Amino acid sequence: MSSKERLTQAIINLDEQMVTDTINKMIASNVELTDIIEACRDGMTVIGELFEKGDYFLSEMVMASELLTDIISRLKKKAERSYISPLGTVVIGTVKGDIHYIGKDIVVNVLEANGYQVIDLGVDVSPEKFVEAIITNKPEVVGLSGLITEAIGPMKKTVDAIKAAGLRDKVKIIIGGGIVNEVISSYVGADKWANNVSTGLKEINAWAGEKNVRE
Repeated sequence: MSSKERLTQAIINLDEQMVTDTINKMIASNVELTDIIEACRDGMTVIGELFEKGDYFLSEMVMASELLTDIISRLKKKAERSYISPLGTVVIGTVKGDIHYIGKDIVVNVLEANGYQVIDLGVDVSPEKFVEAIITNKPEVVGLSGLITEAIGPMKKTVDAIKAAGLRDKVKIIIGGGIVNEVISSYVGADKWANNVSTGLKEINAWAGEKNVRE
């Protein structure tokens, strides 16, 4: 069993000691942060499925969340040594009409662990709030998250609002979530799309981060 698989299984089992031991070994072995995060995501996905089936209860969900928070804290401390300053600013939120947050929160944690300043607008975010956040924070990248098909329309409305405010040429826009693909990306007017954290991080690094990574 690989270290990634071991971490995923430890999270599913809510084995705090095994999580700690595995994380320490992965960090000591310089395992990529995205690989660690993906293992966490896989574990949390299974836990979510078990919760929906009634095999896990709220107490297990709370414990899993605490485990994930501790892992992210460790990764952020490791990442602080690799970057000169915040690599860039990313505004992110789940679009109007969609209240799903787990995928978005994982992306937020990954970005922060990799040295970005993240402005998390939360869920059910209106186009106007995205525009206001762009004006206030001047990000390099805007991330629009959505899990349900009904989020496609609000994604497009958000991009249209950014255009109408005269801000489209000042930011790159990436959409993410289980519903997204190349066709939807083109329809809403995004620059890129990603349905996993590694792809999203790679695209954002190409836009905003690589110039600031310490050699």
